[in-house]
Amino acid sequence: MRIVRPVAAVAAALLAATLASTSASAMPESAKRSTPCTARVPGAQYVTGACLADLTTAGTVASGHTDPADWAGLEAPGAVNPSGVKGVQLDGYFPDTSTTNTNHGWNHDSQFVIRLPDHWNGGLVVAGPPGVREQYANDRLIADHVLAQGYAYAATDKGNTGAQIYTDGRRPGDAIAEWHDRVTQLTVAAQRTASRHYGRAPSSTLMAGASAGGYLVRWQLENHPELYTGGVELHGLLFTPDSPNILDTAPAALRAYPRFVAGEPGAREEMYAAGYPAGSEPMWEWHYRNQWDSLQRTVREEIDPGYDGDREAGIPFCPAGVRKGCDTDYVYADRPERVHKTVERLSLTGRIGRPLITLQGTLDTLLPISRSGDVYAKMVEDSGRGALHRYYRITDGTHSDGLFKAFPELVRPMSPCLRTAFDALASWTAHGAAPLPSRTVPKAPAGSDTVNSCSL
Repeated sequence: MRIVRPVAAVAAALLAATLASTSASAMPESAKRSTPCTARVPGAQYVTGACLADLTTAGTVASGHTDPADWAGLEAPGAVNPSGVKGVQLDGYFPDTSTTNTNHGWNHDSQFVIRLPDHWNGGLVVAGPPGVREQYANDRLIADHVLAQGYAYAATDKGNTGAQIYTDGRRPGDAIAEWHDRVTQLTVAAQRTASRHYGRAPSSTLMAGASAGGYLVRWQLENHPELYTGGVELHGLLFTPDSPNILDTAPAALRAYPRFVAGEPGAREEMYAAGYPAGSEPMWEWHYRNQWDSLQRTVREEIDPGYDGDREAGIPFCPAGVRKGCDTDYVYADRPERVHKTVERLSLTGRIGRPLITLQGTLDTLLPISRSGDVYAKMVEDSGRGALHRYYRITDGTHSDGLFKAFPELVRPMSPCLRTAFDALASWTAHGAAPLPSRTVPKAPAGSDTVNSCSL
């Protein structure tokens, strides 16, 4: 078992330092501007810097300052991103003992990237990656768009990566709990780094993310609103102590889908009852083969490793009712109290402390909208924070824009909607221009370029 170095104390110390000195006038003159191409990142164990002619993927792919494999499968063909943003890129890592991230040959987790454009608008955007990807996963989805507007940008690998995140930590849930601390740690460090680099503190800090990264936007705005001006998230994971829960969605699909393929009566209705939306049937096979099983086993092993005994993340595609510890038979409600306590430690409450915009597609076939976004929107409303929240249900949107290539007549990409929502959030937090009320966004008009545009 790899041991996670406690980062809560580090983050708290950095936070205290940030709050104690938020004005450029309080800094010595020598600290107001870093040496070109270099900067010190508070708390980092290692940092390397480079002056780049273009911080967007149009430049960083060629210069080797990003990793295209990190966003593979997340983008619709034909997507056009901005380019031509000159500035400084900092790559490095915070102290950590796990080694799942092999980027740069470092074999060291808690890696980060910070990009500081020469023409700065005064803002900072922080992101965590979807799934178990690394720090460059949002370069196409988020970074290019915000850098082109003049924002500084910072992203983390969340402290562990890959399909075996459950090997990190002392106890169940620690690997996911580390995600929280690493985002907090990077946010504080990036704020200080920008302050030193530009000679003044960021006027706003916005957070953005999708899927696991969307979960982190929610968690940060609930638990550290003092660090942020607002957030925007796309189909975030949902952890709650009781159902609905990420752990009780996929097993239902793993049980029902093979019976649906066999034409058994009632199987389709079981899929619908589990939240998988009518109309998404053409995508069920792909999700069965590529996502439901791996998502369930990875998350379940991290949270409930005792379910399958000494096995590590169960047996892929284990048939229902065949053997003990099969993830297809997993029933979260029947698991011991200690498992529910672990989930409670990771759970969301809806008690956001800053403006948040949530988006989810009505054809999301990985995290069904009726058991994810709809539920979280109600949690926010029930907590009395509804005025801080906007929730847009995007008709025909699904979980991964990569599916648009295979199902162009069925789904619409979500990336342009996230960018539109980001712009709405920026206007809301900077100028008080409240976005449109929460609603279900209808189908785009015929002939629309849904790959590159979205109106909320």
